[in-house]
Amino acid sequence: MANWNDPQPPRTGFGASPSLDGRTAGRATYDMGLRRHMLSIYNYMASGVLLSGIVALLFARSGMAAQVVGTPLWWVIALAPLGFVFAMSFGANRMQTSTLQILFWGFCTVMGLSLSSILLVFTGASIATAFFAAAGAFAGLSLFGYTTKKDLSAMGAFMVMGLVGILIAMVINMFVQSSGLHLAISILGVLIFAGLTAWDTQRLKMQYHQLAGTEFAGKAVILGALSLYLDFINLFQFLLTFLGDRR
Repeated sequence: MANWNDPQPPRTGFGASPSLDGRTAGRATYDMGLRRHMLSIYNYMASGVLLSGIVALLFARSGMAAQVVGTPLWWVIALAPLGFVFAMSFGANRMQTSTLQILFWGFCTVMGLSLSSILLVFTGASIATAFFAAAGAFAGLSLFGYTTKKDLSAMGAFMVMGLVGILIAMVINMFVQSSGLHLAISILGVLIFAGLTAWDTQRLKMQYHQLAGTEFAGKAVILGALSLYLDFINLFQFLLTFLGDRR
């Protein structure tokens, strides 16, 4: 609050006070740092998606994907990304940033091997349609999460609960093989990961305020890219399951 009993501070420049200029410069520096932080996250995330796509295409085109699908090796490939996620999430504090980077690229590689199966099941046209639909939805939802002033924490917690429910339903449907339940899971999966995309973006933006200038900031970029990667890939897969044409 201004103290109207104090004399006016000396001005520098045309109609500008040093304190105001200092606050403006500080805000500009913060905004620039935030944009650089978020751009680094998106660059990592997009590069990871590209790497996974290349690996998936090469693995499927080589014929190796068709040979291992249905074998015990395929279960190792399918579950390997989960191991990377756990290692990165729970071991980040003890790891060097360079180690976390290696794990991220390793995760994207094994995720590409796992995703190669969709090239054997769905047509190329439907995969492309689902991918671009997911990319457009992700861009819009992430922009909303970045720009909205509404706190999305409550929605994020609700979406996480919904994700747990989806996982339980998917396990159940492995045994009952219900087409109706499969459709419901796909639709709910799209909605849940749409919400998670917006929430994760806002969460990463707010996280910068706490981590700016700290040793963990570099690690936060990689972990943020991992979160958004998972949001995008799951959104894409649920859209493909819902809308894709099978071979």
